[in-house]
Amino acid sequence: MMDTCFAPPERADHQTLAGQIDAVNHSPILNSLLEIVDGLMAILNEHRQIIALNQNLLSMLGIEDASEALGLRPGEAIGCIHADTQPGGCGTTEFCSTCGAAVAMVTSLSTTAPVERMCAITVKNLSKPKDIYLRVRSQPLTIDGRNFLLLFIQDITHQQQRAVVDRIFFHDLNNIVHGLLNSSELLAMQQPDNKLVNIVQNLSIQLSNEIAIQSFLNQSNTVEFKPVLNRTTPSQVVQEIQKTIARHPAAESRHLVFPKPLPDITFTTSLNLVNRVVINMAVNALEASDPGDSVELTIDATDDHIIFSVWNRQFIPEDIARRIFQRNFSTKENLGRGWGSYSMKLLGEQLLGGKVEFTSTIDHGTTFFFHLPR
Repeated sequence: MMDTCFAPPERADHQTLAGQIDAVNHSPILNSLLEIVDGLMAILNEHRQIIALNQNLLSMLGIEDASEALGLRPGEAIGCIHADTQPGGCGTTEFCSTCGAAVAMVTSLSTTAPVERMCAITVKNLSKPKDIYLRVRSQPLTIDGRNFLLLFIQDITHQQQRAVVDRIFFHDLNNIVHGLLNSSELLAMQQPDNKLVNIVQNLSIQLSNEIAIQSFLNQSNTVEFKPVLNRTTPSQVVQEIQKTIARHPAAESRHLVFPKPLPDITFTTSLNLVNRVVINMAVNALEASDPGDSVELTIDATDDHIIFSVWNRQFIPEDIARRIFQRNFSTKENLGRGWGSYSMKLLGEQLLGGKVEFTSTIDHGTTFFFHLPR
């Protein structure tokens, strides 16, 4: 018997599989479903093998002959990069316990109830792996004493990317506007009769309202970007982080400890991008911490690098840790999540030429590191 890290590895033998495929082909109900359903649909057997699929799913897979997909499991048919890392294939690898599609199928088979999950999956492509985001619904069905699994798939990759871009844009814009509002209020208190100050305050309020409305109405492909580099210091980085964290909801019942003393050095980088990476590290650590906990920011320097590290006492389970930098992957189900850690990697490594990594143990908690060339 083959080993598995999650779902049963067994498959139907050739004769049984052929009989199941034939039964579906001669079922008016199932054939009507395949024709009526407008989205992506497959019919699976109790071993999660495809025994029928509709034309839309064939087109999405890029194949013309349905027989090429019959007998495969969904991850194998779609080209998941992890599907062939275990002899048992899709559903049996160490990544599958956190795969929304695998969880939906296994759960609905065991409970005989419909289950829906979001699925972040990286698939093989001609040039490089491609990240897609799916909504998967698994529905058990029994016809003439035979058990089947109806799999309804919706590709929401573009919606996820749009939701993420909107979320990041409005989040960052709101941070700036809140700072502008606070500053304009202070100016108005100090100079209540200054007309220019009153104009600035009113415009700030108007801008804040407009952003709130647009954000309500709107509920990556990486473009080429060349960051502007300047000489900066650890002190400047810390000052910007303090300003942002001070007004962040995650810091309301938790404490971010800043390093003292700071390294007395200068280095060339994009201050805005460095702040985005380190603030994401800090916010993730604060959100993962229990109320009352402290999170520690450390800044060290070597001859070649400046190293930012953020520690919190929480442990990241191994099944989550191995996917922590995967785009779209999140432990939260709502759209627009799954880009925080991914963006740290993207900005810190691809744009700034650094290295983003982490360690996590039960005894010592979790530390994220950002090694930035000086």
